[in-house]
Amino acid sequence: MGAPLEALAIAIPTGSGVAVLAYLIVGLVIGIESMGVPLPGETTLIAAALLASQGDLNLVIVIAAAGTGAIIGDSIGYFIGRKAGRGLFERLGRRFRHFSEDRIVKAEKYFQSYGVWTVFFGRFVALLRIFAGPMAGMLRMPYPQFLVANAAGGIAWSTTIGIVAYNIGDNADKIFGALSVWALVAVAAAVIGAYVVYRLRRRGSERKAADGVQPGDVVRTEAAEA
Repeated sequence: MGAPLEALAIAIPTGSGVAVLAYLIVGLVIGIESMGVPLPGETTLIAAALLASQGDLNLVIVIAAAGTGAIIGDSIGYFIGRKAGRGLFERLGRRFRHFSEDRIVKAEKYFQSYGVWTVFFGRFVALLRIFAGPMAGMLRMPYPQFLVANAAGGIAWSTTIGIVAYNIGDNADKIFGALSVWALVAVAAAVIGAYVVYRLRRRGSERKAADGVQPGDVVRTEAAEA
């Protein structure tokens, strides 16, 4: 194992007498991470899966503990974000124009439309795994939708990471770390691209308005000509 995984493997107790404590540690670390606290949840899951491959833990229980911690932690993070969200955004809006009321409303609409997929796939992406729950709460994503996406993502993530780490061994942490970073880069690129498109469209609308042409006038003119 690499040094971080060795340290975690040593920290996770094994043996029939203390196996329950090991599973609790896995669930607790992942649960706290999912609440919005930057802890090494994925690395803890990988270390536990590697110990399972050596016969020290049961892989099924490791996956169940990780999935349970992810679902419960994300739900707690959601309600923390929901309680503090609007007030936090209002305070930020008074200082930074990027948190203006109209942008918060647009973000809320985005989460209502695409929040399910954001929460589901966010479980596999560094940083999003930590902040998806609190952000969904802050942006008032309906909890039933959040719970479905959260449960599906938590189960899919814990099962995928656990089984793959169990089978590929010591390189699992490096492989998943690299994939997570590239996934984060892809998400950032998509967000930047969407923002650029939004700014270009808004600039075009403002230019037409300044020239005395409303966006609907073009459609009506083309329809009349047809």
